[in-house]
Amino acid sequence: MKNRISGIAAACSIAAVFGGAGAVQALDIVMINSNAAAQSDQRTKAGFEAWIAETGKSDWNVSFLDSGGSGEATASNIQDAASRGVGAIIVTMADLRASAAALGAARAAGIPVFAIDSGYVDGVVVDVTTNNWAMSSDVSIYLLDQLKGSGNIVFFRMAEHHGTRKRGDVMEVALKEYPGVKVLAEHNIDYTAFFEDTNRTMEDFSARFGGEIDAVWAPWDEPAQAVVNVLNAAGLSDVKVIGIDGHPQAIAEVCKPDSQMIATVGQPFEKMGAQVGAWIEAIVVDGKPAAEVIPSAIVYMDAPLITKQNCKDFM
Repeated sequence: MKNRISGIAAACSIAAVFGGAGAVQALDIVMINSNAAAQSDQRTKAGFEAWIAETGKSDWNVSFLDSGGSGEATASNIQDAASRGVGAIIVTMADLRASAAALGAARAAGIPVFAIDSGYVDGVVVDVTTNNWAMSSDVSIYLLDQLKGSGNIVFFRMAEHHGTRKRGDVMEVALKEYPGVKVLAEHNIDYTAFFEDTNRTMEDFSARFGGEIDAVWAPWDEPAQAVVNVLNAAGLSDVKVIGIDGHPQAIAEVCKPDSQMIATVGQPFEKMGAQVGAWIEAIVVDGKPAAEVIPSAIVYMDAPLITKQNCKDFM
């Protein structure tokens, strides 16, 4: 709690560096994507750019850096943005555990860092996200209930991102209450090539276990889609698959009556990008104290469970 309070306090100091209301108009901003190949990063970027267009911020100069799924590259990109003396830094879907020194450099330079679904760490103003424990609870219990508490599952995880790590942890706890469900195999996805790695691993699992597989738990939608592709190629049509994110392609897949994908969770990535744009305007441009603008160091947005029963409502 102390660190979170200090983060907001630091943001207030940052606002003071930029002066009073209206002190800054033209603004250089760097958005650092954890992995530009991921739809979550793409949708957040699209939401931020749409907000800029809708609010007429033609004097905001935004550049984008891709970290390729690497925490070390994220730290290097933050350090680079800080050394350039930009007005604000946005980091999306990143693992910030290796970025303490880089975030310190940004703070020393008076540059606020806004995190999107990257987990709160000391040195960022705020992390806007969704409740990953709650999302996983919704979709994981839904999957286990659809199995009627009995069956064999393949468990894909990804420990390098705070959100997917939390989702996997929740599923692990839930499994303790379902002794009839057996984990046939578990794999930690390589985020630098997540689709290819999931595809290759699922091909191996399909060959090894075949019809023994009743369900596959995937930590987000793109690996879930890779799993569905492999299952179709292997002729395994009775397997139940879940994802999380609510990407348009995933919702369309859930809506197919004969698809193995039975559920996802809809994350409002575009709204996260737009919200950060509004916060930058208020804090950096208008000079308002962050504590007056942002309600808490971590801001959660709603994320509904999407199943075959309600998926058309989200298309």
